[in-house]
Amino acid sequence: MADIHHPAGPPARLSITQTTVDGTRVLAVAGALDADNVGTLRQALRLGEESASALTVLDLGAVTFMDSSAINVLVAANRDASAAGGRLRMAALSGPVQRVVEIVGLDTIIPCYPTLAQALTT
Repeated sequence: MADIHHPAGPPARLSITQTTVDGTRVLAVAGALDADNVGTLRQALRLGEESASALTVLDLGAVTFMDSSAINVLVAANRDASAAGGRLRMAALSGPVQRVVEIVGLDTIIPCYPTLAQALTT
């Protein structure tokens, strides 16, 4: 069985920027989400636990790769947000990420929107 590698060479460095738009927490994620750095995403999602009743939108437009460890973190974050009365949404998924999300059915658990603006206003 062949190893699965990130397309076009080494993965891009992960960065997560948090902003607030009209009271909604937005995490703009860029780079590759994989087992080596998924802890950064987990931590960024936890930082908002004090405001868990609010909406959190993940802007994934600049994510180039996502593996199963990232899927697991998103499922757990959605479960935790729901338990606390909060909501999680994903927006602007890149093609490769959208494909993974659809294959595993994550889009049936966490609402996905074509753009950040739509995720913020729907």
